[in-house]
Amino acid sequence: MSDPSARQCASSSRRSFLKQSSATAATSVMAASIARRAYAADNNDIKVALIGCSGFGTAAAKHLLLSTQGPVTLHVMCDAFEDSLEQSLSYLQREAEHNNDITGKIDVPPERQFTGLDGYKKAIDSGADLVVLTTPPGFRPLQFEYAVKQGKHVFMANPLAVDAAGVRRVLAAAAEARQKNLKVGVGLQRRHQASYLETIKRLHDGAIGDITCMRVYWDGGGVKHRGRQSDMTEMQHQVLNWYYFNWLSGDHIVEQHVHNLDVANWVIGKHPIAAQGMGGRQVRTGSEYGQIYDHFAVEFIYDNDVRVISNCRQIKGCYNSVSEYAHGARGMSTISSGIIEPAGGPKWRFRNENPNPYQVQYEDLQRAIRNNLAYNEAEYAATSTMTGILGRMAAYSGKLMRWDIALSRGRNLAPGIDRYDWNTRPPVVPNAEGLYPIPMPGTYDPLEPETNS
Repeated sequence: MSDPSARQCASSSRRSFLKQSSATAATSVMAASIARRAYAADNNDIKVALIGCSGFGTAAAKHLLLSTQGPVTLHVMCDAFEDSLEQSLSYLQREAEHNNDITGKIDVPPERQFTGLDGYKKAIDSGADLVVLTTPPGFRPLQFEYAVKQGKHVFMANPLAVDAAGVRRVLAAAAEARQKNLKVGVGLQRRHQASYLETIKRLHDGAIGDITCMRVYWDGGGVKHRGRQSDMTEMQHQVLNWYYFNWLSGDHIVEQHVHNLDVANWVIGKHPIAAQGMGGRQVRTGSEYGQIYDHFAVEFIYDNDVRVISNCRQIKGCYNSVSEYAHGARGMSTISSGIIEPAGGPKWRFRNENPNPYQVQYEDLQRAIRNNLAYNEAEYAATSTMTGILGRMAAYSGKLMRWDIALSRGRNLAPGIDRYDWNTRPPVVPNAEGLYPIPMPGTYDPLEPETNS
């Protein structure tokens, strides 16, 4: 989220813990065949399917078209809403008129333009090599699963799911992608940012000793909502305003704060074992804000009693910070600024070139596709997604939540179906006063019932 180059068109847009089962001989043959088809030589055109024409999705397409790794063509586009697709395509075509690096790389005739909630299958089946998934996160698991089934390379916006069931599904698809030699990139761009890479390498090399504590923040003003339109079904209204519904976004601790939580897992080298915290709706209390909170404060507990203090807030007029800090036995680091301050030693600051990580992540993915390099970011991204989900479950319930229980029994927020249309009944609907159910600590149950199986 928050790609600066997406802002130009955002205002006009709608917005290892699973074991891999042993493969049979037949499956191995099929996987090898898909791997051969999926490989792209240096000079082969990579055809892209953009599924989700939001500001982020449009920016993703532009970054891919600007790639220096070889020829790329935007081949097919899909969005739930027709006007969103039209606006995205129009923007990219205007860019192509003024940027020679994009000119001639857009080939999306009407027959390769798809709309509606089930259009993604048609788009994936329309001859593309690389599928870009920038739809609401609640749809991510089934769309990723289908793309992998069809033998496509994938780039996904994050987070990868909104609940534990979705994370498990993503991990299974990621294992299948690895077996088929498909390349999978995820929009956690800090993993491709030179300043983060160098700073965290130094931390891993012991620059401040063993990490004892971290602090991570995403405190800002929030995102826009589009209100209710009288001619829309409830499903259309929620998809249009997807950020404010848990089954579509996972709440902002998952949808946005996942970036900072991913840095914490990256630095510590593992996921938390438990979490406890709090949150609520202090300012955004109206029905237009659906059911998400406007602030969270969570303590994540890792092995060896390492703690991560996590704050995320979406309230205007407050102190803003998007940052990560690490404290060790021999100093501290402001990771987001590329600074390390060893105790008793000279301060180190990253001063080398720091290319735009939003562009670099697409360059890295295409390099892997063209050179047939191992590349699967879905697994660590799913772990970071689950970290946000764990924190949300702890804050919603007011209870100490353990990772293993949360992953195996976390409440399923999505309807549990694989085919949606505009008349599908969403899993949450407003009451007579137009208000949606809000998770209340002390009474909210974050777990599915135990079974005997």
